[in-house]
Amino acid sequence: MQVVSGGFGRPRVHFQAPESDVVPNEMGKFLTGLNEFLDNEDSILKAVIAHLWFLTIYPFDGGNGRVARAITDMMLARSDESKYRFYSMSAAILADKKGYYQVLEMTQKDDLEITEWLLWFLSTLEVALTSSEELMERTLVKARFWHQYTEMSLNERQKKMLNKVLDGFKGNLTSSKWAKITKVSQDTAGRDIKDLIDKKVLVPAPDGGRSTHYLLFGSTA
Repeated sequence: MQVVSGGFGRPRVHFQAPESDVVPNEMGKFLTGLNEFLDNEDSILKAVIAHLWFLTIYPFDGGNGRVARAITDMMLARSDESKYRFYSMSAAILADKKGYYQVLEMTQKDDLEITEWLLWFLSTLEVALTSSEELMERTLVKARFWHQYTEMSLNERQKKMLNKVLDGFKGNLTSSKWAKITKVSQDTAGRDIKDLIDKKVLVPAPDGGRSTHYLLFGSTA
């Protein structure tokens, strides 16, 4: 089994898996080692090693990456010693697939010196944890916001745009963007926004400028 890229006649071999006749024995060693990992304390580094180990055996025709990520998430969950998990290592890996494949190929083509692999993996885990923290904070802010305005009468356009702002709207919120996203006229967008200003949900940004934009009431940015 090979992982290959490139056009016809110019293949580039990224990885050569072990011969099929040694895979059952290698998988036996892997499963034994995996169970020993789970019986010991602190599975974080062992999760990193197990991920690489499984992908080096490469036992299936397809789906090896998905299985490796599942094994990693399982071992991290064991390390957390909690039934609740608020971050996803799999999502963080997929967000940096280029870096992932580069360090994986470099490690497997060399003598399996895993220092760079460990550093990349732990750095990506930190990204996953930070992203999860930021997501939870946005979720709490959003929940508190809607709890505050639960009795307020809002139309569907206003709810949609407020949710976009709470989810991290890119750029400034202007009446023209409001009109484009909600597919209404500029006048309708202006009325929607004025209504929210009157209800102290939005305020015009203090810096003004050529195009007025709006912030959540009490927000500074």
